[in-house]
Amino acid sequence: MTTRSVSGSGSRPRPRPRWTLRVVGGCALAALTLTACSSGDSDDSGDSGDSSKKSASGSSSEELSGTVTVFAAASLKESFTALGKTFEKEHPGTKVSFNFGGSDALAASITSGAPADVFAAASPKTMKTVTDAKDAKGTPATFVRNQLEIATLPGNPKKIKTLKDLTRSGLKVALCAKEVPCGSAAQKALTAAKLKLTPVSYEQDVKGALTKVQLKEVDASVVYKTDVKAAGGKVAGVEFPESKQAINDYPIAPLKNAENAEGATAFIDLVKSAQGQKVLGQAGFLKP
Repeated sequence: MTTRSVSGSGSRPRPRPRWTLRVVGGCALAALTLTACSSGDSDDSGDSGDSSKKSASGSSSEELSGTVTVFAAASLKESFTALGKTFEKEHPGTKVSFNFGGSDALAASITSGAPADVFAAASPKTMKTVTDAKDAKGTPATFVRNQLEIATLPGNPKKIKTLKDLTRSGLKVALCAKEVPCGSAAQKALTAAKLKLTPVSYEQDVKGALTKVQLKEVDASVVYKTDVKAAGGKVAGVEFPESKQAINDYPIAPLKNAENAEGATAFIDLVKSAQGQKVLGQAGFLKP
């Protein structure tokens, strides 16, 4: 700006004595030298300021825009929906679009080319499907864990107290399909208890198993603690000790072909932040 204002003077300067020109030239040279030094110092401090700002905030709302597409396990529906609203509020001009479902089905969709920016799975095994196909970017991070619980009709009319009670004759039980994380965990718990259970139905995700109870189509189902809590008074929860041997880790990762890579990183940062962990903890998830 200083250079422009000098060269942009309107009137042509009057001729000056030779000694005056030398002095002015010398001053100009000194001023130029000082300006260059000053400019260099200013640039350094400017870069430092920008770097500090970025490291403190991660990413500013001005840097983010567009839709962030998140594929997430069905058990994350309530907490992730809340975090999505927080994200959109913190970053005006963005939108978070969710696809909730069974982790195995979501992983299959991603490896088949379905467009997504983030994948949050309910088990390392289902995340491995994506990493083995080299569709994830970087190493997935475990952000929460989840534990099983028996969901019964309100008031627990069948008086179910243990996992073994689910094997009683005449009792109708729903489980998640064996390839789904909640189903795999249920099988692990049954094996630990040396029990064999034949359900009346296998559901493709944990919400499906929970809905069977809510609709009174079954007497009980094995779901996650978070799902029982999210259902409120629509179901009752029964804890069982074998569930401690079947706790699922939940990994999250940005995807290699993400259309909104910056938005994906920012959303994952929110999930892993103290604010995100508080929301997940209130939903009943365990710390990683």
